[in-house]
Amino acid sequence: MKIEERDFIPVLLGGDINTYSVARAFYEKYGVRSYVFGKFPTGPSYGSRITVYEADTRIDTKDYFIKRISDFAKEHGDRKILLIGCGDSYVALAAKYRKELPENVTVPYIDFELMDSLQHKETFYGLCREYGLDYPETIVHRKEMGMDFPCNFRYPVIVKPSNSIMYWEYPFGGQEKVYKAESREEMERILGDIYGSGYDDAVIIQDMIPGNDEYMRVLTSYSDRNGKVKMMCLGHVLLEEHTPHGSGNHAVIIPEYDRELMEKTRNMLESINYKGFSNFDIKFDSRDGSYRFFEINTRQGRSNYYVTNAGLNVAELLTEDYIYEKDMEYNDRFEERLWLTVPGSVARKYVKIPENAEKLNKLLSEKRYANPVFKKGDSGLLRWLRMVKNHLKQHSNYKKYYR
Repeated sequence: MKIEERDFIPVLLGGDINTYSVARAFYEKYGVRSYVFGKFPTGPSYGSRITVYEADTRIDTKDYFIKRISDFAKEHGDRKILLIGCGDSYVALAAKYRKELPENVTVPYIDFELMDSLQHKETFYGLCREYGLDYPETIVHRKEMGMDFPCNFRYPVIVKPSNSIMYWEYPFGGQEKVYKAESREEMERILGDIYGSGYDDAVIIQDMIPGNDEYMRVLTSYSDRNGKVKMMCLGHVLLEEHTPHGSGNHAVIIPEYDRELMEKTRNMLESINYKGFSNFDIKFDSRDGSYRFFEINTRQGRSNYYVTNAGLNVAELLTEDYIYEKDMEYNDRFEERLWLTVPGSVARKYVKIPENAEKLNKLLSEKRYANPVFKKGDSGLLRWLRMVKNHLKQHSNYKKYYR
C-alpha cells in the first residue's frame, strides 16, 4: 500500500471500528497513514498498514493524554496535527484541554461546556422541544427520588443512563448500554444496580417505541468551523448488534433521504452554533408517523463509514475545513450503497421487512456494499485472522442474543 506524506497528520483516539473507519477515509482520500492512540493492542486499527497504532492504558487520563499528544506534536512540529476523538471520553479530553496542547494541534470540536451539557440526555431533550424534534415520552429519574415515583408507561420500558461517559466509569456485573425492563420490579432492580455502582447522575426511563431494528435511523451531520452545517447523511438501520455491551450498535445501514427531518436538525445545530460532527440516534414511531430522537453524539458515530461509503468522505470534510480552511457547499447527495459489519448471510436472515430485504439483497448481489474493517490491501495475516474470527463470530452472537 502506497503511503503519502502530507502537511498534516491525522491522530485518532480510541481503538475500535470508529478509529479504523476514519483512518480508512483519510487513506482513501489523501493516501496518508493515521496515528492511532488506544488503550489496548487489539481492534481493527491494531496491525493495520494504514495506521501506526500505539497502546497505553493511560491515554484516556488527563496528564498522560496532554503529555503524549504534546510530545507527538513537538516531534512533528513542521506539520499540523488533526486530533480526532473516536469515543465520548476522548472527545471530551480533546475539547477540555485543547488550550494545553501545542499550537500545531487542531481540535475540531465545540467548547467543552456545550459538549458536556449535550452529553446529558435531559439537556438534549430540552433542545428537541425548543426546535420541534420529537423524542420518546420520558421520565428523568434521580437517585434521591427513590423508588416511589409514578410511571404510567406501558411495559416494557427503556432504562438508560443520562450521562454515558460517567456510567461506564462505574462497571458492575450485568452492565448494559441500554436496558429493557419488562415490569416495575425489573425497572427498580435496574435502577438499584446503576446507582449502586457509584453512578450518581440521572437515569432516563422512556416509553418504548414499537418496532424492531428496521425502524431505527442514524443521522450524521458535519458543521464547519463557522457553525454552518455542510453535510448531512441519513442512514436507515436494518440491523443492530444484540450483545449486552454492543446493544444498539449498528450492523447494517442503507442511506436514505428525508428533507423535513434533516432541515429541522440543521436548524437546531446552526441555532446553537454547533461545530464538528454530530450523530443522532432516531426511531420511526409507526403509531403516529413521527421520528423520535434518542440522543446526540458530539462526534462521528462508530458506524461513520456508512457516510464515506455513500460518497461523503468524513476525512475530507475535516481536512478541507480545518487544515485548508476552504469554504464548502452544503452537500447531502449520496450513493445508495450498503454498509454492514456482519456476514451477508446474517443480514439476510435477520432483516425481516420485505421491502428492506429486497433492497439488501439487491445491493449484496450487485456488490454495492462495504464492511469497513476489510479493506483491500490491508491484509496482514494476524490482523486478517482476527478480523475474520470476529466476523464469523456474528453467527453465534445473533443466534444467542437476537430476540
